[in-house]
Amino acid sequence: MRKLNPGEKPPQFVLFSFDGAGSHEHWQRFLPLARSVNAHFSGFLSGIYMLTDAEKTAYTGPGHKPGRASIGFGGTADDVRLLIGDLNTALDQGHEVGTHYNGHFCQGAEPSVGRWDAAQWNDELDQFFAFVDKGRAQGLRLDPKTVKGGRTPCLEGRFDVLMPVLAARGMTYDSSQVSDGLAWPTTQGGVWEFAMPSVRVPGVRYKKTIMMDYNFWYLLNKAKDEPARAPEFTGVVLDTYERAYQAAFDGNRAPMVVGNHFNNWSGGAFLAATEKFMGSVCAKPETVCASYSEVVEWLSLQDPAVLDAWRKLPNAQIPQPS
Repeated sequence: MRKLNPGEKPPQFVLFSFDGAGSHEHWQRFLPLARSVNAHFSGFLSGIYMLTDAEKTAYTGPGHKPGRASIGFGGTADDVRLLIGDLNTALDQGHEVGTHYNGHFCQGAEPSVGRWDAAQWNDELDQFFAFVDKGRAQGLRLDPKTVKGGRTPCLEGRFDVLMPVLAARGMTYDSSQVSDGLAWPTTQGGVWEFAMPSVRVPGVRYKKTIMMDYNFWYLLNKAKDEPARAPEFTGVVLDTYERAYQAAFDGNRAPMVVGNHFNNWSGGAFLAATEKFMGSVCAKPETVCASYSEVVEWLSLQDPAVLDAWRKLPNAQIPQPS
């Protein structure tokens, strides 16, 4: 966590993140792994996971009826207590909790986040922070001031509306927009945008997709549950991660954003790829697996002209055979 020396290359940051972040099973898989390779990652929490099913009417999504959401709530009181324990352990180990907002209203669940105005985004965030408040989420040791960013549902939203809302609330980053290849973060109204990269996938005729588990799944088989193909899918995704990392490491050194969910889609193929990649990449030289807020802190230490020089380099791309 220091300023680069003249002529020095940036470390290759890798940012692992998990949308929703509500599964005890998956927290228990990734926390020991991250600890073993000195990695920090970001869990983007869906705020309504702090509400039991019986408490669901405490949430009213902007433009929706009380108790309605496109995802589930927190389950039983014991389920919520278990999640609070996982979140506290993650915080104790240096991981970051950000926001995945609440109701997960994507296109089709109208009014979806892509139509929300500033007042609706503020309403959603007000409710998120109320749900993680220590008075409601008994035992949760999350300081709301440390929630500095997150990812929107389905990567949707009018970002010309959302980014000023985040800035006004003192939040510092978003990771919902999409870049062609691996790009350096830019500031939009004082908020850093860590774009999700769209990359070529060598195992699927070098077709491009957003480097996120669901998007890989859809590219591979239209998101059909085929557990028998798990080894195949894991291999394709792991190969893509490794090639994207190498393209950035050898090229513009842009932070590599790896987006995921806690899921068992197609036999757990996509989390298996993420586990294998985290286990190998975080131990590589000149590589730091960090949370978004840690990278924001590092960026703030750097000479803006030096960052601009790196930003002007071509986005890192997985090369396609000629």
